[in-house]
Amino acid sequence: MNEILNNLAETIVSSLEKNKGTLKKQFMESSLEVGVRYCYLDQLLPEKTAFEIFESFPKKEEMRKMSSFREEKYTSKNFDQFKPLLADITFAIQDPRVISIVEEITGIKNQIPDSTLYAGGLSLMEKDNFLNPHIDNSHEQTRMYYRTLNLLYYVTPDWKLEYGGNLELWDKKVKKNVTIVSKFNRLVIMETNPWSWHSVSPVVVEKQRVCVSNYYFSADSPIGEPYFNVTSFNGRPNQKIRRMYSYFDSKLRNFIRYLFPKGIGKVDVYHGKKQ
Repeated sequence: MNEILNNLAETIVSSLEKNKGTLKKQFMESSLEVGVRYCYLDQLLPEKTAFEIFESFPKKEEMRKMSSFREEKYTSKNFDQFKPLLADITFAIQDPRVISIVEEITGIKNQIPDSTLYAGGLSLMEKDNFLNPHIDNSHEQTRMYYRTLNLLYYVTPDWKLEYGGNLELWDKKVKKNVTIVSKFNRLVIMETNPWSWHSVSPVVVEKQRVCVSNYYFSADSPIGEPYFNVTSFNGRPNQKIRRMYSYFDSKLRNFIRYLFPKGIGKVDVYHGKKQ
């Protein structure tokens, strides 16, 4: 492990440890809002470090554009092409010491980091970009491990609620939500299960919202029994046609994936400089 990655991990652990009691309480009590447990911590890293991470982010032209009725955004996990600091912060959140304190906060044990970057990496959203309500795919590509936690680290300076581009958590019927602002230097931890609907509101300003995403997995089902689903989308409450279309789209994609499992027996390991 290189020194910068190690120092980042130590700082994250220190920040989480100092706020462990508050975070644990928030995570447990948040289920009363829309049924999805979450917590967040501001000022995760020194402000200078967080700003350096923001400054290191690639331009949108260097990222993959995701464009459909489901989402509009840019993503990348090609860390070899970018400044090493981006890989360092990503894998610092996967450090065993960080995982241990996150397990204490959430009460969810036996967590495994997404070291292959099957689902994690960098994301960028600009004006009119969005991510519609969805539940994440239940497993990584081997289907051996369940997705259990999302850890989202936001690093756009001075981001405000009115800019859009904020995380939204929904109830099971996708009618009521709670909004978590994509605030600079904020780490959000949210659970993933068959009803953890979440989205990102449309960006409404000529600015870019960037995020470092990580996911934890476990051999243990988060609901205590086996289940499987692909990433399944819905529309917002006022998008009746999109909600109907999304329902049939998700059913079809689940059926296809059931018949033709993708990547079973194969793990696409990240080949960057994880030290």
